[in-house]
Amino acid sequence: MTSSSHRNPAVDVSSSKSYEIRTYGCQMNVHDSERLSGLLEEAGYVRAPEGSDGDADVVVFNTCAVRENADNRLYGNLGRLAPRKASRPGMQIAVGGCLAQKDRDTIVKKAPWVDVVFGTHNIGKLPVLLERARVQEEAQVEIAESLEAFPSTLPTRRESAYAAWVSISVGCNNTCTFCIVPALRGKEKDRRTGDILAEIDALVAEGVSEITLLGQNVNAYGSDIGDREAFSKLLRACGTIEGLERVRFTSPHPRDFTDDVIAAMAETPNVMPQLHMPLQSGSDTVLKAMRRSYRQDRYLGIIEKVRAAIPHAAITTDIIVGFPGETEEDFEQTLHVVREARFAQAFTFQYSKRPGTPAATMEDQIPKQVVQSRYERLVALQEEISWEENKKQVGRTLDLMVAEGEGRKDGATHRLSGRAADNRLVHFTKPEQEVRPGDVVTVEITYAAPHHLLAEGAVLAVRPTRAGDAWEKRNAEKAAKPAGVMLGLPKIGAPAPLPVATGSGCGCD
Repeated sequence: MTSSSHRNPAVDVSSSKSYEIRTYGCQMNVHDSERLSGLLEEAGYVRAPEGSDGDADVVVFNTCAVRENADNRLYGNLGRLAPRKASRPGMQIAVGGCLAQKDRDTIVKKAPWVDVVFGTHNIGKLPVLLERARVQEEAQVEIAESLEAFPSTLPTRRESAYAAWVSISVGCNNTCTFCIVPALRGKEKDRRTGDILAEIDALVAEGVSEITLLGQNVNAYGSDIGDREAFSKLLRACGTIEGLERVRFTSPHPRDFTDDVIAAMAETPNVMPQLHMPLQSGSDTVLKAMRRSYRQDRYLGIIEKVRAAIPHAAITTDIIVGFPGETEEDFEQTLHVVREARFAQAFTFQYSKRPGTPAATMEDQIPKQVVQSRYERLVALQEEISWEENKKQVGRTLDLMVAEGEGRKDGATHRLSGRAADNRLVHFTKPEQEVRPGDVVTVEITYAAPHHLLAEGAVLAVRPTRAGDAWEKRNAEKAAKPAGVMLGLPKIGAPAPLPVATGSGCGCD
């Protein structure tokens, strides 16, 4: 954890109150929650034990506003906590994130038992707002209209010892008609390259061997500082950092995906052969209505260039089904792009109407049953392609970074799990030699499923790493402390994985 050496006495919690953070939405929210955990730890809070389910002194909801049911989900959860709060004197509830930025005073009106509402631009104020709400005995609502301090200047409690998020920008300059995020996160603001590299250096010194560069439109980095090649230069600079084994980034935009970025990916050994490139639709007509600044030919041209430069790259995407006005012919164009691009995985979303976006008031909203039918057809096609692409991995020898908590059945199957360079999830036979998360193993792939690979033979090699050392040190410290002191996010895990197509991502890039 990165933090100052002293606590703010105005918000110090002398009796070690517990906290729980519930995180919804995109990777930016996950990273913000790591900041919130760091802030609360610095203020003296301790994380509630696993499985507390609201049984904490402070419960924080870090919300997402992208999906249509986001409001219902939040208020349903708040409603379930109301009786518990009433029976537990001193308990506090805070709501932050994109939905808080959007709804502002509405949250306190609908759920008057909420103590704090804070926005995406002022997460650093949470401990102060909690203390102010306690002293004044009334709800505190504070929504900053612009970024007060870049989030990476705040204390952080990373969940993973071996992998880390690194924000390079916040906000977005695009005006996609389906997306509310720019209105909530603001215009793009870039960090200084030197600050980014200094943070990565510090993380590597702590034992981190994999970083994921984060931005709402990550490859537009440089637009705020007037350098169109700033992102490719940043990737190359990451290649000079000794001890940094894997570099990933998410999520880019096709508009800004230039040849210099492809060259930097291909020529920088620690930049992984993986690309998440949101498509949204394969129809030029729909892309225009979405206000996306590329068309089908441009998108497929990028995929072709990436594959020519990085033959083994795994490419994933986001797709929206049922955008207003989408015809059957438009949808067939999306299926065409999916067949041509042969994505390793896809996040597929049914269009969700969000108040405040231009698309919400467009004519020709598609009936639910039509959207559902198209969605099922798309998922079936992508499952078939994912399986076929994974079968091509059978017989290959791959280096995996051992992961923590990614194989839900590992205990029963006596396997461990790891991520290949292209981010594919691989379950492998547990070797006799000790293997820790962050270490690297070499395996041969023997079986493929649509969403994972198996290496059923003996592990070919094990390479202990500094990242594994860092994981071991963290767990030794955790074991030496009383239960509940180890802070972090419940069940988030390392940042590398992209979920399968379940609609759990943001889908707004």
